[in-house]
Amino acid sequence: MPASPSRPPSAPATAPAQAPLVRTRRGRRTLEFAPGDVQSEMLLARPHALTLAYLRAMMGFALFAPRPRHIVMVGLGGGSLAKFCYRHFPDARITVVELRADVIALRDTFLVPPDDARLRVVHADAADWIAGLRGQADVLLVDGFDAAGLPPRLADARFYGRCRRALRPGGVLVANVFTYDPRYGAVLAALDAAFDGRTCWFDKVAGNNCIMFALAAPAAGDRAPAARRLRRLARRHGLGAGWLNRLGVRLLLAWIACRSVLALPHRDADRPLS
Repeated sequence: MPASPSRPPSAPATAPAQAPLVRTRRGRRTLEFAPGDVQSEMLLARPHALTLAYLRAMMGFALFAPRPRHIVMVGLGGGSLAKFCYRHFPDARITVVELRADVIALRDTFLVPPDDARLRVVHADAADWIAGLRGQADVLLVDGFDAAGLPPRLADARFYGRCRRALRPGGVLVANVFTYDPRYGAVLAALDAAFDGRTCWFDKVAGNNCIMFALAAPAAGDRAPAARRLRRLARRHGLGAGWLNRLGVRLLLAWIACRSVLALPHRDADRPLS
């Protein structure tokens, strides 16, 4: 959930969870687990917009799964990804798994739409919940953080193996990992092993946040463009120049937005706050 701070979070992993802090100032509302440690940010005038670079980069999943039927998210935060996907992927079912009840309780504060036929927020430990999801997700967005950083249960070989089994053939896992995390190399190795080397990232798109894409093997004989793109990127890492990748992310978001405008009418998640 967090954008990369100037230094790693200092709270010990055993510290009790503090109540999330909500701040509203200068047209923005933020969610923080510790003062100054921004987990999520919302523009009051455009509550569906993705304001943080790492969230925009995570939308790169559309390169591999442009029309997902089921998007699963680990971590609700301020609901930025949930709102954006709810607005711009009207044919997708969205399931968000959040461990903290006090974070879920803030969904109205951040204008997360209520549960309906397309959106469901589940109060559960994603490390266990994912184990029951077999071959059902097209996209799996892992952005679950606490005040101490990336929980070990969401960053080990067992969890990534469960994620791979949760995906349909050709599905994509997107994981947000801090480059300064002491476990950074081990996390990437575990992800690479779980997905048989079908991993990649795009250089310098989100500061100290490394957005990893891990790709489930496509079905045999799948000739869809996304499947061909998957095969071309398999075993490639650090793709492209930073400035070009950042421009590419902006263009991809513009394409997603334009496509959704032309789609059938759906519930508007863009309700400005006064």
